[in-house]
Amino acid sequence: MRANCSSSSACSANSSEGELPVGPEVHGNLELVFTVVSAVMMGLLMFSLGCSVEFRKLWAHIRRPWGIAVGLLCQFGLMPLTAYLLAISFSLKPAQAIAVLVMGCCPGGTISNIFTFWVEGDMDLSITMTTCSTVAALGMMPLCLYLYTLSWNLEQNLTIPYQNIGITLVCLTIPVAFGIYVNYRWPKQSKIILQIGAIVGGVLLLVVAVAGVVLAKGSWNSDITLLTISFIFPLIGHVTGFLLALLTHQSWQRCRTISLETGAQNIQMCVTMLQLSFTAKQLVQMLSFPLAYGLFQLLDGFLIVAAYKMYKRRLKNEHRKKDTGCAEGCHKKKSTSLKETGAFLEVNEVAITPGPSVPMDFHTAFESTSHISSST
Repeated sequence: MRANCSSSSACSANSSEGELPVGPEVHGNLELVFTVVSAVMMGLLMFSLGCSVEFRKLWAHIRRPWGIAVGLLCQFGLMPLTAYLLAISFSLKPAQAIAVLVMGCCPGGTISNIFTFWVEGDMDLSITMTTCSTVAALGMMPLCLYLYTLSWNLEQNLTIPYQNIGITLVCLTIPVAFGIYVNYRWPKQSKIILQIGAIVGGVLLLVVAVAGVVLAKGSWNSDITLLTISFIFPLIGHVTGFLLALLTHQSWQRCRTISLETGAQNIQMCVTMLQLSFTAKQLVQMLSFPLAYGLFQLLDGFLIVAAYKMYKRRLKNEHRKKDTGCAEGCHKKKSTSLKETGAFLEVNEVAITPGPSVPMDFHTAFESTSHISSST
């Protein structure tokens, strides 16, 4: 993957690694504790989310992988292309352009599973897409990086973090498999575990966001261009993923799922790859992008969830108003019909009831009869 960065429009600006401060200030012990705790919490979170997966639906996605195919096309088709176009459009420095491209070539992150659950998406498709994109990254990451860096002259080779990909797969598949089994054997208990996992997921996202900023505070810089790209990149992923799913006639539930899967990238894998491939001086102007991308990714996800909840509440209120109006209309119609029925019965009673009978004197009638017989 060697190309000429100086001749590329995306890498036209001169790099100034020598003028930058030394690498990020990260405390080793604190970073180790944070990594272990976050890994354990993520495993428990994926176990709880696995409790929402039904093996029958999961197998249906595998047998007819239309949703998976659309998701992989978004993940390794749209995202790398978007990253390349952003790097060229903003004329980024060589190291920054590589950081953006590596982020675009990474597979989907587990954060998308949490947001998919909160927006009532297809959890079976979400977890399947995350797993399939991580497996596909073994071949698609080096392929995409090779194709998009042909015109760039890299001074060193990019190292694909195969070990990190393997660890991600293990941390993803094993807890989810246990969650699927629990949902199969104890469906009632699995719902309780799922609700607890959703709360734990929200807390975990906040902890990761705060800890990521604190642990790598030395890697931040004031590059407005890079911050702008880190803000619009996940938004472009969400929008293009949704539109492509809509164009391929996916359901609304799948459209939401594919949209979130497309914009949510595996931040840890991107950071690991950059650390394996570049020196400490180069990392100073690289690591700020994945960190900023991760924060804006969280922000975009929370905004999408909030917008969806507001939309659902609005629909619920409209249905409630319609039901109330229907109930009132039905009550009025019923009262009117009862009044009309009562009036109709009164009219019929008047028409059918005979006139008042005049009582006849029995003695008078007898005398009249006797008179008639005597005359005869």
